[in-house]
Amino acid sequence: MSPRFNWTRIAQCVVALAGALALKLHYSTASADQLRWILAPTAAVVELVSGVSFEFESRAGYISRERGFLIANSCAGVNFLIAAFLTLSMRKLLGGRSKAGAWGFLPISAMIAYLATLVANTTRITLALLMRQSQAETGPWSGWMNPDQLHRFEGVFIYFGFLLLLFVASEKMSAEKTSGSLRRLFLPLLVYYAIALGLPLLNGAYRQGIDFWRHALFVLLIPLLLTLSSLIFRRGVQFATSNALRQ
Repeated sequence: MSPRFNWTRIAQCVVALAGALALKLHYSTASADQLRWILAPTAAVVELVSGVSFEFESRAGYISRERGFLIANSCAGVNFLIAAFLTLSMRKLLGGRSKAGAWGFLPISAMIAYLATLVANTTRITLALLMRQSQAETGPWSGWMNPDQLHRFEGVFIYFGFLLLLFVASEKMSAEKTSGSLRRLFLPLLVYYAIALGLPLLNGAYRQGIDFWRHALFVLLIPLLLTLSSLIFRRGVQFATSNALRQ
C-alpha cells in the first residue's frame, strides 16, 4: 500500500469522517440549550464587537430585546464548523507527506475550525445587525434580492468565503510543499457542497420544493464563483511573479 493510503492514514480518515457525522447528527436534533458550547461564545464576541447586549432564553437562544434579534440554532454555524474541520483534516491527509503515525493534526484541526467558526459567526451576525439597523432607519431596501434572498446570499458568501480563506491560509502556513496546490482549491468547494447540499438531499430536503432549489442555486453558484475567482487571481499572481523573475 502506498504511503499516501496506508492503514494509519485510512484510520485517520475514518475517524475524521465519523467525528464530522456525529457532530452533524447531534446538531440535527440539538436544542439551543445543548448548543450553548458554540452559541454562548458567539453571543459574547458579537456583544464585544457590536455593543449589542444579548441574554439567554432557554430553548430559544440568545436574544437582544432592544434590537429584536435572536441568535438561534441556525446561527450556530455548526455546518461551517464541520466543513472547516473536514477541509483542514482532509488537506493534511491528502497531502501525503505528513508523518503516518501522527494524530495530533485532528484535534488541532478541530480547535482551529472552532475558532474560525466564532469569527465567521460574529462577522455574519454583526453584518446582519447592521443591515437590520440600516433598514429600520431608511426603510426596506429595494433591489434585485428580497430580504430572505439577501440573508441567504450573506450566509453562503460569508461562510464559504471564510472556508476558502481558512484553506488558503493553511496552505500558506504549511511546511509541506505539494504539487497541484491550485487544483487543491477545489477541496473546500467539494466539502462545502457535500455538507450544504449532499447531506440535505440524502435527508429528503428536495421535498421542500421550490424553496430548497432556490437555496441550492445560491449554494451552487456563490462558492463556485468565489473558487474560480481565487483560482484566476492566484494564476495571475504566479504569472506576474514568473515574468518578474525572468526580467
